Amino acid sequence: MRALMLSFVLLSACSLLAAQPPQLVELEVVSRASGQVLPRYPHRGENWIAGAPGERYALRISNRSGERVLAVLSVDGVNVISGESAASTQSGYVLEPYGRAEIAGWRKSMNDVAAFYFTALPDSYAARTGRPHDVGVIGLAAFRERPPAIAQQVPVAPASARAKPASPASAEVADAAGSAGGASSRMAESAASAAPTLGTGHGERQWAPTRHTSFERATSSPEQVIALRYDARERLLARGIIPPTVRPPQTRPRPFPAENAFVPDPS
Repeated sequence: MRALMLSFVLLSACSLLAAQPPQLVELEVVSRASGQVLPRYPHRGENWIAGAPGERYALRISNRSGERVLAVLSVDGVNVISGESAASTQSGYVLEPYGRAEIAGWRKSMNDVAAFYFTALPDSYAARTGRPHDVGVIGLAAFRERPPAIAQQVPVAPASARAKPASPASAEVADAAGSAGGASSRMAESAASAAPTLGTGHGERQWAPTRHTSFERATSSPEQVIALRYDARERLLARGIIPPTVRPPQTRPRPFPAENAFVPDPS
């Protein structure tokens, strides 16, 4: 009877996992100094990132599907391409099937960006443009592309191609005017309840060419929304979001480490 009950539990768990929709787009925050992905810290239904003041970072977006997708990105409640207060109906980056790109800054032209870097809240781009209320959150809204009138076979990348990262220029810009409309809404909730001390600055210009492309959204609402909140490590530790690490006991200097009868000569 116990074996039967265990089998039922395992089958139920597998059914729940199978019922979950696959992730359309993955969003990671990468330190540009180390090249490492910054770890996430789950806390009360939210995912947090610890940033260090002055640290430059990039947003790595990966398409997990075999079709083109549109990723609308926001940092501190601001669209990273247009600089508008973010809404999911605005411009975004288009990723090819199984494509990957790293967005390293605010889009200034089709050829360059202003680097993302963690900074004090008053120095953040959002605060300097009069929009400090949503500082401390990174958002992504993902859309599938509307299929053409004549059904075509969707290209499927081999496993080796899926694991191979694409160059940063592989993401193309799609204007909001060329996509299906919808009710404007912010992609991330307001952080007014606990204003973070860290924001994202408007850094030096960097070469990051891209190009325009057309994209018609399959739905007016995003099929996936991601929100990553961030703040200084010290504040996340103080709030219990980052669990404290167990440190080994520190050795203290001893006044009488050894008992000698007389003072020996130095070596």
